[in-house]
Amino acid sequence: MQENKYGEGNIKVLKGLEAVRKRPGMYIGDTNVAGLHHMIYEVVDNAIDEAMAGHCDKIDIELTDEGSCIVRDNGRGIPVGIHPTEKIPTLTVVLTVLHAGGKFDSDTYKVSGGLHGVGVSVVNALSKKLVATVQRDGEIYRQEFSKGIPTSEFETIGKSNQTGTTIEFFPDESIFEVTSFDYEILAKRFRELAYLNPKITINFKDNRAGKEESFHFDGGISQFVSDLNKKEALTKPIFFTTDEDNVNVEVALLYNDSYTENLLSFVNNIKTPDGGTHEAGFRMGLTRVISNYIEANASAREKDNKITGDDVREGLIAIVSVKVPEPQFEGQTKGKLGSSYVRPIVSKITSQFLSKYFEENPIEARAIMNKALMAARGREAAKKARELTRKKEGLSVGTLPGKLADCQSKDPSESEIYLVEGDSAGGSAKQGRERSFQAILPLRGKILNVEKARLDKILKSEEIKNMITAFGCGIGDDFDINKLRYHKIIIMTDADVDGSHIQTLLLTFFFRFMNELVANGHIYLAQPPLYRYKKGQKKEIYLKDEKALNEFLIETGIESSSYEGVGLNDLKEFLKIVAAYKSILKELEKRFSVISVIRHLIENPDLISTDNQKLFSTTKEFLEKQGHNILNSYVNEKEIRIFVQTESGLEELIINDELFTNPLYEEAVYIYSKIKERDFNFDKDILELLDEVEKNAKKGAYIQRYKGLGEMNPDQLWDTTMDPENRRLLQISVKDAASASDTFNLFMGDDVEPRRDYIQTHAKDVKHLDV
Repeated sequence: MQENKYGEGNIKVLKGLEAVRKRPGMYIGDTNVAGLHHMIYEVVDNAIDEAMAGHCDKIDIELTDEGSCIVRDNGRGIPVGIHPTEKIPTLTVVLTVLHAGGKFDSDTYKVSGGLHGVGVSVVNALSKKLVATVQRDGEIYRQEFSKGIPTSEFETIGKSNQTGTTIEFFPDESIFEVTSFDYEILAKRFRELAYLNPKITINFKDNRAGKEESFHFDGGISQFVSDLNKKEALTKPIFFTTDEDNVNVEVALLYNDSYTENLLSFVNNIKTPDGGTHEAGFRMGLTRVISNYIEANASAREKDNKITGDDVREGLIAIVSVKVPEPQFEGQTKGKLGSSYVRPIVSKITSQFLSKYFEENPIEARAIMNKALMAARGREAAKKARELTRKKEGLSVGTLPGKLADCQSKDPSESEIYLVEGDSAGGSAKQGRERSFQAILPLRGKILNVEKARLDKILKSEEIKNMITAFGCGIGDDFDINKLRYHKIIIMTDADVDGSHIQTLLLTFFFRFMNELVANGHIYLAQPPLYRYKKGQKKEIYLKDEKALNEFLIETGIESSSYEGVGLNDLKEFLKIVAAYKSILKELEKRFSVISVIRHLIENPDLISTDNQKLFSTTKEFLEKQGHNILNSYVNEKEIRIFVQTESGLEELIINDELFTNPLYEEAVYIYSKIKERDFNFDKDILELLDEVEKNAKKGAYIQRYKGLGEMNPDQLWDTTMDPENRRLLQISVKDAASASDTFNLFMGDDVEPRRDYIQTHAKDVKHLDV
């Protein structure tokens, strides 16, 4: 066996930006969605640094159809003269040399978002193409790069009386797993930056989707906390800012009637999702002030429950933004501030300002105090409820819920628990499971909506107590994810509206009170079938939903069909589009009368005229050809109304803008255009052709539509939904916690008005089907 030699030749030296391309995760976090967008943030942060230094008030960001991102600012422009030590243009140095930039010179930027000085050079290294354009000193300068290496000379291309820097870059697909930018992720970040810098206007344009937004907020972070609040506010926004020891502290906060905390923190405009010393300082100051106020103003009875930091932050929405000259972050992506000297500064400023504020605003101070005291009472009640639960468990024969059919394995990594809707489905699941590693916990009915309740009330729910006990990891202060008994918690409900509602209630509970289970990927949704197709003794297929059934019927029925000039695969794809069209027509028929006329208009758009008399004439002619009897009609410039006697009875046909602008109608027009693109000339109607193929598939077959899981026998439930070899599971994850929180609040919270507004706005929204 040849010995591997370890010598001088094994020591590799990565020059220039090679190290960045070799280990991109060290510089931008990862090469997936987060890292891709971090590239834009690095470039935008440079423009923000110019703004903080007082030299920029407008930033334009554009996503192009070609896949690039363009960032323009009206700052001073990157210096372009020959660098004194590198002897090449300074622009080239900034874009090709790590740890080169103005952020190391305290005269250039007092504070900046960058720490390592690698931002724009890293973007250059990870781009297949980057173009830098600088307007400065009356000239326009330009240079191109590829993968961190100059591909053009540094050149002067024109004159300009403007100043600023423009960076356009194309992410390198050999580095990134995805190269398509997400508009919503970016818009959220730019909106935050505009709140944090009220003198800046950020214009964001996405040419791919034709979207465009402009972000500018004169109210700054005070407006930020107001806009974040989705509940009833107990206070007006409280704002304070000051400088101490070269650290600028800016805080805005308010309290609402919710039971959760929403605290966002920033350092030099960089979001710190993992917090750090500035957050710790704010929390210390806030807790101290409220504790002191309670001690001085609450009655003896109110003081019985000692408050904690968690109590004072119930219902809090706060923004903590600090500007620090030399911030020390943990990691290049700057997720957590580590500068220890910032904590006492923020704590002191928070204490001083809020103490004064409480003295001058006794009504709001009393509201905050009462909120904290109520939280403390709720926490104590929840503690007693947990203790009572533990006592009951100690007295019972076993500590686990009686309904739980536990698995034999004690290894959490291989164990899974199914939360099953109803006792009937629970019985089938218990019989059909693999008991060595699968546990079953039936849930009766719909659990409590936890969005409207504090923990003490939640712990009175029998179903929730059973889940907490079964999981074994506790809840609230007792929560310990290391004690989790199952690493897969699978929600298994009926494939109907009620099942979806139960899923939502359970997900709300996990998100609000056991968020670590979601964050660590332990929550799943089972995907039971809606249909069973059986033909003969051997052929039995389970299908997830109606779309899957339609596609299966087409693929099965087409085997005995042939049409001259059309290939089998082309015909399959064509009929799938027709099936989508048929589905949309069914939805339209639920909302509008005389669907034959509506289909006629969809398929003959040239007939639609702004002259309603003309449109009425063609519609009347079509109805008469179909043999329908027109009983009455009414026409004006806004609409056409025709009363028609059809086979179904008397129907009222209404043709107006409400029909033509309905998203379902627009969807039908879009799908029909895809049908016309195929340009197949069949000698029969396309829907008749689809029916013929589906009839072939249904001949001699039995198709069962399951009303619920309880209709499946144990073997069927195992084969379709529980067998790891065959089942499909959806793992629940949270891409944006703040957005998820807003969504749960909107749909599950107390406030009906925003929910009604949302439903009215989006009820008719239909996205184009993927055809």
